[in-house]
Amino acid sequence: MGVLMSKKQQVEKVQKCSVVVSAFKDGLKDRVAPAAAALTEEVIAENGDGSADAFHQANKEHTEQKDKDSKPGSLPNQQASALLSEEHKANQEAWGRLRDGKGVEPEDLKKAHQLTPPAFVRPKREVNDDQPVNVPLGQREQPVNDEMCEVCEVWTADDLFPCRTCTRVFHDGCLREMGFLSTEALQEMRETAHTTTGWSCYYCDNVNLLLTEEEMYSLMETFKQCKIIPESCLVSDELLQYRHFVTKQLFERDLTDEEEEEVLAQFAALDPDKKGQIEWSDFLYHESLSVLQKFRTENSLLRILTAKERDRARAVFQSIDQDKDGIITAGEARKAQTSWFHKINKESQSCSVSISHVGPISESSPASSSSERSRDKALENDNRPVTWNDFLKESAIYILAARPNSSAMHIRLPL
Repeated sequence: MGVLMSKKQQVEKVQKCSVVVSAFKDGLKDRVAPAAAALTEEVIAENGDGSADAFHQANKEHTEQKDKDSKPGSLPNQQASALLSEEHKANQEAWGRLRDGKGVEPEDLKKAHQLTPPAFVRPKREVNDDQPVNVPLGQREQPVNDEMCEVCEVWTADDLFPCRTCTRVFHDGCLREMGFLSTEALQEMRETAHTTTGWSCYYCDNVNLLLTEEEMYSLMETFKQCKIIPESCLVSDELLQYRHFVTKQLFERDLTDEEEEEVLAQFAALDPDKKGQIEWSDFLYHESLSVLQKFRTENSLLRILTAKERDRARAVFQSIDQDKDGIITAGEARKAQTSWFHKINKESQSCSVSISHVGPISESSPASSSSERSRDKALENDNRPVTWNDFLKESAIYILAARPNSSAMHIRLPL
């Protein structure tokens, strides 16, 4: 009897569990309805016109679409939708990196122990930005590099690599963990940082960081209107199309034949390896410098130069000013301005040149054309006097354009 009662108790227990589960399901059902009702009321309240029908209709269409997508035959649609979603997400992330000045994030640097990159803060225009700046010619500034690594704030003497533009110094290991430099870029830094060529840190290399938020927003809007995709390479036709659009927007006209020739010459200057395409970073730096050249005054650009850059400019001017009267010719000034873009070959890094990026552009350079060479010869005979202050102001944009480590020429003298 005891055994029979135990079985009976077990049956009753199972029945009670079934009732509880059923009640739990019913409770969930009942709970969905008020939630939906609350959402409907919220929509009606927002619309202000009591139009709940539109909400119900949208809900019905969403449910039907969901049922339709769940059918086996709609699998290609789901895959296409997923691909579009991924592409949209990637584009949004790229626009975000462009806005924040972070550039391309190397895929091979996603590590658990990677250091947190610093937050970039774009500059703001000051009230006195356009006021004249007094930079004495005879007084060298000779800035001293920082003693500790910018990243870990530790001093380790010879293991620190200096920036040629600012006074920051870095450990190669810290830069690797930061994720801003690829393996190839790190190797280049080790080979050039302690030579006369020098190396620009990630702050100085990225001249896009010189733009204010307003200037960057304007540039991004232009990119979007021209359907320029961030972090993608451009071929010559795309650069021409982009230039046609910008000229149409700014001046309400098409490019002239001479201007098209200039665009193609700039493409060649941005593609020194003759790959038939220009890298995204080189295109971005060129456009950023164009924005600075168009919308900033010479005095404003002069204020951006660092003490190291001013000292190099002094060395260039003094090497030209043989009679030491503080005046050179316009032809000599123009040659000096083009000299900032000459990348010293690794074979000549041990030479005794005291400044980086100095030397004439050779005739075989991609930035050199027949019309440009004839123009340069004519400029050699331009004997108009140029003072030190005028030379520094006119050269500021070209000095800034020499900051990137890339071998591309990011801005050129106009034809």
